[in-house]
Amino acid sequence: MAGNKYVSNNAGTLTEVAGNNTAATANEIVALDATGRINNAQMPVGIGADTQAVTTSEALAAGDYVNIFNSTGAKVRKADATVAGKEAHGFVLSAFLISTTATVYFEGTNTAVTGATAGVVYLSTTAGLGTATAPTGTGNVAQRIGFATSATTVNFQSQPPVVLA
Repeated sequence: MAGNKYVSNNAGTLTEVAGNNTAATANEIVALDATGRINNAQMPVGIGADTQAVTTSEALAAGDYVNIFNSTGAKVRKADATVAGKEAHGFVLSAFLISTTATVYFEGTNTAVTGATAGVVYLSTTAGLGTATAPTGTGNVAQRIGFATSATTVNFQSQPPVVLA
């Protein structure tokens, strides 16, 4: 989507140009996106969200907590507290199909959750989700992954997982 327009001097001719709110392009004026924020692609390295583009090994839903693992290179899948090795490393804010490149957030607020209860959030035994109650089953993984501040927001702060005996 094009941002507001401004007038530019193009070799002596005044030309109307739309602000850029989608990508980092040299010599363009930055425009805010539909949420009133600057697109992360336009921010300098080290400023903005801590993210990485990783290929999916399964379909992901917006708000899923995810695990990064090695399968002929880095891949991302839903985090899952039913088994060791699938702890939460981050989350996604958009849905992604299998074998596509997902933007994984490693810190910050997951604004794509639903039904959260204010308080501590643990990785759930339902893949990709969080829960207010830590898993208790033998072989399950208890991992605190953040703090819910509302039904739709969780401040993600990954903690080391503990495999239950």
